[in-house]
Amino acid sequence: MSTKERTFIAVKPDGVMRGLVGTIIARFEQRGFKLVALKLVHAEPAFLEQHYADLKGKPFFPGLIKYMSSGPVAAMVWEGLDAVKTGRAMLGATNPLASAPGTIRGDFALVVGRNICHGSDSVESAEKEIKLWFPEGVVQYTHALNEWVNEV
Repeated sequence: MSTKERTFIAVKPDGVMRGLVGTIIARFEQRGFKLVALKLVHAEPAFLEQHYADLKGKPFFPGLIKYMSSGPVAAMVWEGLDAVKTGRAMLGATNPLASAPGTIRGDFALVVGRNICHGSDSVESAEKEIKLWFPEGVVQYTHALNEWVNEV
């Protein structure tokens, strides 16, 4: 059964610099998800090391931290049915060349190191990432279109 949940999505510096933030927001809104948090952040390396702590031993880790701290990141929280699973499907495979056309990475990216966005890979990761990026919490509201998107 589908459940209402939240996911963390971040448009990485390449996506911000290429002017894709609005396009990515539009895709999530058009799908029926509700935006509950949004901010533009120029993240420091120490902060990003917390976010990507599970990748610390990987050979690409130093380059990832350097890249992610090289420019602004548009951090967002989306709410909706199966938000994590659906959000990942909308983003496409981590390797853009393996991403289907119609996915964000399939439409806008070519290489893993510039794959436009990050998306939570599990409900547990989403909860952790949301607390890290939005310690102030998210906005609680009822979206006016809720009954037209969801069975209520």
